[in-house]
Amino acid sequence: MQSYAAYIDGKWIQSESGNIREIRCPADQDLVATVPEMGRSDVDLAVMAAKTAFLKEEWSSHMNAPTRGKLLREMGRILHEQVDELAALESLTSGKPILETSLIDIHMAADCFEYYADLAAHIAGRQVPLAQQALDFTLREPIGVIGMIVPFNFPLLLASFKVAPALAAGNTVVLKPSEFTPLTALELAKIAEEVDVPEGVFNVVTGSAEVGKALSEHADVDKLSFTGSTNTARSIVQGSAASLKRLTLELGGKGPNLLFADGDLDQAINGVMTGAFMNQGEVCIAGTRIFVQDSIFDEFIERFIPRVKQLQMGHPLDWNTRVGSLISKTQLDKVEYFVKIGLEQGGRLLCGGNRPQGEEYDKGYFFEPTVFVDLTNDCEVCQEEIFGPVVVVIPFADEEEAIRFANDSKYGLAGGIWTKDIKRGLRVARRLKLGTIWINNYNLLRVEAPFGGYKMSGYGRELGLEALADYTQVKNVYVELEDEILYLYD
Repeated sequence: MQSYAAYIDGKWIQSESGNIREIRCPADQDLVATVPEMGRSDVDLAVMAAKTAFLKEEWSSHMNAPTRGKLLREMGRILHEQVDELAALESLTSGKPILETSLIDIHMAADCFEYYADLAAHIAGRQVPLAQQALDFTLREPIGVIGMIVPFNFPLLLASFKVAPALAAGNTVVLKPSEFTPLTALELAKIAEEVDVPEGVFNVVTGSAEVGKALSEHADVDKLSFTGSTNTARSIVQGSAASLKRLTLELGGKGPNLLFADGDLDQAINGVMTGAFMNQGEVCIAGTRIFVQDSIFDEFIERFIPRVKQLQMGHPLDWNTRVGSLISKTQLDKVEYFVKIGLEQGGRLLCGGNRPQGEEYDKGYFFEPTVFVDLTNDCEVCQEEIFGPVVVVIPFADEEEAIRFANDSKYGLAGGIWTKDIKRGLRVARRLKLGTIWINNYNLLRVEAPFGGYKMSGYGRELGLEALADYTQVKNVYVELEDEILYLYD
């Protein structure tokens, strides 16, 4: 068990109230660490530190871009070196399997810092061609103080998606991790301190949703980047209105996975398994609506269900675990509620639907991988984000019906298409109202490619060049080159 402090203005501090929060492993309730339970006054302190650091221009100056890149590259290097320790912390606090955190999460977080390190010195505007004798050009400049709120499901990875491009662009940051999983954000602050990121440039505040609310409403926060639920985002939009701060919102999803009869069924089943059950289904891009062309529906079910039943549940630190623990009792109750609703609305369970039995599961928030059939796309289980290992398999007749089913959702984050016909794949991709579409793959994010949603899945983009654009603002500069100018009011 470790005792952590928050990181503000280059210093490790406790909350003004002195309150602490216990961080426990959701798989067995073991105490992992304690962190400060911070409040509005602590948020004020962190925002003031970030604002002061930004106004000094030491970090934000365009001439300092190579230095920013060097420091970000060092942070990426250290993340790669500390994979074992950080992956263990991530799994202990989130309940997700160590296989995922070790092989994917921490390495991709490191890749993110290295990618934006390379881009830091290449942030630039453009020359605007004008007919008259004048020079017109644009500058891309940092926005200022960026507040960031990240959820529990990919704690360090989603923080890196925000922190790396924001710092590369010259902004200063106040990061608020989930109250369930704050430890790797604090470890990231240790790394920032180790590589000598200037005081006040990167700050981490810990605590409950009230801390996030204070950050979203703060008048000196120039932009807020939030990843989480659509309902919470509505409150953030309202709270940010007084200061008209910029927002990036990466929200919920209800991913459609379209399996056409001409697709490679082995490849598709592998992709569906990843899309449905990675991280216990606690993934915003999870492919939980599985639409299968009716001519291969029975074969798909026959081959899919045994694979689901073979998934091993267990402690997140066990390398054999493929389905770990959900994050909390509240989340477990939510999953059980939707399974109950699905059964009441006529759904039939082909596997799962219960908490697993056994002493190793008694203290944790485990739920079996669950597959429904005989439900329609308009039922609650298909329309609402469950954030658990629950999927529905629905047949479709043809391409038109598949597209209609996929788009019949308030969400528009991500989805997959499985077909050997590239013309069909591209044709369907153009018509799907989704921010990310995979053809013959699923759940594959790259730091070089933009990520974000349509509709109620949010706005703004993370990753890629698009994230840098979202963390900068454009200034236009006009230079008159004529000596004699006719003024209207001479």
